[in-house]
Amino acid sequence: MNNRREFEIAFVGLKPGVHEFEYEIGKEFFAKYGEQDFMDCSAKVKLFFDKKNSFFQLKFDIDGKVEVVCDRCSNALNKQLWEEFKIIVKLVENPETMNLQEDDPDIYYISRGESHLDVEGWIYEFVMLSIPLQRMCNEDEIGGEQCNSEVLEKLRKMEEEISKNAKPEWKGLENIKGLE
Repeated sequence: MNNRREFEIAFVGLKPGVHEFEYEIGKEFFAKYGEQDFMDCSAKVKLFFDKKNSFFQLKFDIDGKVEVVCDRCSNALNKQLWEEFKIIVKLVENPETMNLQEDDPDIYYISRGESHLDVEGWIYEFVMLSIPLQRMCNEDEIGGEQCNSEVLEKLRKMEEEISKNAKPEWKGLENIKGLE
């Protein structure tokens, strides 16, 4: 992915209708953006580019895997990426003004004089948005062979210590846990 021009779509030469583009995203893609909060990412991005007369509809399908650190035990954990994002790009005379005034983040303006549309920034943003915020093993996998048993044991001891040393005024609150 050394050639960043691969993320530019020359829409002037495209006929109206839907055109499909595919991008393979890996470590090399993220190097330009600095340090990330994941260890590895391998994603396939399908872009459906629907060209109309004065606007484009873009649909990004993200599919892949990301290796993250488990929030609970700090071991490596693989998570599935699967998201869909849509953007409308409109051709206008004054795109800077229109972009500043637009409240909808899914609408973007470019100049009528443009001939290429760079989608690299959107691909980066959408892959990042596809990564789960909560990064933990499923409940049925906790304590399994992929988990760091030392960390889980320390967490269990800390929970016991906290409950032993709980202030008496907080003890009554445990009785209302789970009430709805």
